[in-house]
Order: sequence, then C-alpha cells, then structure tokens
Amino acid sequence: MFYRPETGHGLPHNPLNALVAPRPIAWVSTRGALGDNLAPHSFFNLTAYVPPQVMFCSTSGKADRPGTKDSVAQIAESRVFCINIADGAMKDQMNATSAALPAGVSEFEAAGVASTPCETIDCLRVTDAAASLECRMTRIVRLAGEANIMVMGVVTGIHIRPDCLVDGRFVPATGWLSRLGYKDYTITTDTFEMERP
Repeated sequence: MFYRPETGHGLPHNPLNALVAPRPIAWVSTRGALGDNLAPHSFFNLTAYVPPQVMFCSTSGKADRPGTKDSVAQIAESRVFCINIADGAMKDQMNATSAALPAGVSEFEAAGVASTPCETIDCLRVTDAAASLECRMTRIVRLAGEANIMVMGVVTGIHIRPDCLVDGRFVPATGWLSRLGYKDYTITTDTFEMERP
C-alpha cells in the first residue's frame, strides 16, 4: 500500500497514528493565570543530554483556547512546565486527565491526582509519578498545519520515585507506559541490552 497524506489512505483508521510507536507520554503539568493544568501528550522526547532538554507537541485546539490547548497557553504565560512520567500503575489517572475540561478546571482535582510543588519552577508535579522533569521553556514553535505547536525546554530539576531506582538504574516499578496509536497503549516490562559495535 502507498498513499499520499493529502489524498487520504482509504482505511477506517489513520495508520500514521500507529506507525511511529511506541511513543513516550509527556504528562505535562503547567500553571497559568487560570490555575493548574495536567494533560498527556504523546508526541514527546528527550532531545539533548548537556544541558538536558526535552520537547513535546500539542496537535489540536479547544474552544476556550483558540488555536491551542491549555498546556501550551499556560507555558506561553509562565515559561515553565513539568513533564511527569507515568508508569503502568498510573495509566487510568493519566487517561482521565486527557478529558477536554474547561480552561481553569484543574485536572489534578478532577482526576484525583496527588500534586506536590516543584523545586526549581512555580508549578505542580505529579506526586506519585515514576519521574518528573522540571523545565524552563526555551522555545515555542508553530508547525505546519492548524494548532500544531512544539514546546522545547531545558530541564532544571529531576525527581525520581525511590522504588523506580534499581541497582542505580531508572526502572519504572510497573513498567514504561507508552502510546501505540489509535486507542492502544502498552506497558513495557520486557527489555534487553545490546552493545554498540
């Protein structure tokens, strides 16, 4: 099968959603003029080691945030954000925070997610996350298409839940939670090592 994105694929579901998988999930917490927000974004990755840097993309808008979502709007205001890493045990809480709630309604409260103030930025983090990366925004980039926005940031503080450190290595206690596409997710617990040639 070959298709051009602009002419369509003719399938009942968009295959692009599943072609690049698994994708890590940035569970992004922000604070803005309207309050605190928490939302998952599956276009996310680490982009550099020194200084440590991350990026995530938001790919749609909502009626009360024209052309964007609460996460990006609040980062534009505060210039800070926290990326929380959910392990398998937090999948239901993470999913609950994907609800399109009105701006100003806290997903922490709506989904019953415990929060703790960050150390290096004025923002909340997910208390029970496997890890949390406190970040200062370095750039917001509008991408091709409507409401496609990339946020980049430098990591200023890292929290790791103690039970996720095993022999000096980060290993989420109940596995890495990732997005596969469509409505599919995975929890990765089966790993292996390979030496570079």
